[in-house]
Amino acid sequence: MKQNRKLLIIGLLLFVQMGIVRILALFPEFIENYYSNGLYLFISKGFRYAFGWLPFSFGDVMYAVLIFMALREIVLLFKSRFRNFKTFCIRTRALASIVYGAFHLLWGMNYYRLPLHESLSIESEYTTEELYALTEKLIVKSNALYDQLATNDTMAVDIPLSQSEIFDQTINGYNALKTQFPKLDYPPKSIKVSLLSYPLSVMGYSGYLNPITNEAQINGLVPTYRHPVISCHEQAHQLGYAKENEANFIGVLATFHNENLHFQYSGSIFALRYCINDLFRRDSELGDSLREQIRPGIFKNYALSRDFWDRMDNPLEPVFKLFYSNYLKANNQPAGLKSYNYMVALLVNYNTSFPTSI
Repeated sequence: MKQNRKLLIIGLLLFVQMGIVRILALFPEFIENYYSNGLYLFISKGFRYAFGWLPFSFGDVMYAVLIFMALREIVLLFKSRFRNFKTFCIRTRALASIVYGAFHLLWGMNYYRLPLHESLSIESEYTTEELYALTEKLIVKSNALYDQLATNDTMAVDIPLSQSEIFDQTINGYNALKTQFPKLDYPPKSIKVSLLSYPLSVMGYSGYLNPITNEAQINGLVPTYRHPVISCHEQAHQLGYAKENEANFIGVLATFHNENLHFQYSGSIFALRYCINDLFRRDSELGDSLREQIRPGIFKNYALSRDFWDRMDNPLEPVFKLFYSNYLKANNQPAGLKSYNYMVALLVNYNTSFPTSI
């Protein structure tokens, strides 16, 4: 009885925590200065030192144990014919309170920091002409990289690096990038192939950051040409850039600043796909005129991804996407999955301000 009383109090604290988060979310400059660039820096590095050396994902093991325990509790509830339903609800709410608090303290408050375009002092709007100029620039860059890496002009580019080599070399891009943005000082490294790569594929995810252990995970089953940009994206999350559009943007910059041409290619065609799709939405004729300039082999790389996700297509995927879209909306990304396209705005305006960096 006494234990249930303690759990009830912990559960009630969930609503107190939600109120505190909502209030703090009204002060993004405070979060930027004192959490994202203050407390979180120590939390992030501490957890990366604690778990980065492990050859497997501790966070994945933790998730597997929690899922097993949750299923066990549900089975016991049915076996008891719901006689312990009240206790089950108290324990569930207490657990939700603990998870909610840990999530926001250890990482989640980064969702409420200043928008990246404000901290970079760049614009958030852009013209079709500016988008066209960047897209054309990315085509030239992608074609040049393709010509250096492909064995012939119709084959997809493959990456002749092991997974550990890719992870090790991600730091090179961040080391070069931090000369321009000192806040992007990455080490120590804590990135791994997820033990749950197949479930991630079924759900339609290329990677994720465990917000409790601060381990970056990538889906090891996706085509290898995407591994560098996915790795850099998840590392951007580790650095406190929680929003997907901002992590995409920083991940692309980290590949651009990497001396390895395969990294540059991975990031370049990733950014190109977003930009040319956005251009098609604005002006299909302009999009068609630029599309013809892209090497056929680059489309082969895109086809590898498309075919992979087609193979993983299943009836539950729309449910997972709806869940994740609502998760994004609940965490200060009101456009949901569509917020990924805001990366184009960041890229276009970054290119305007720093034209020699892309």
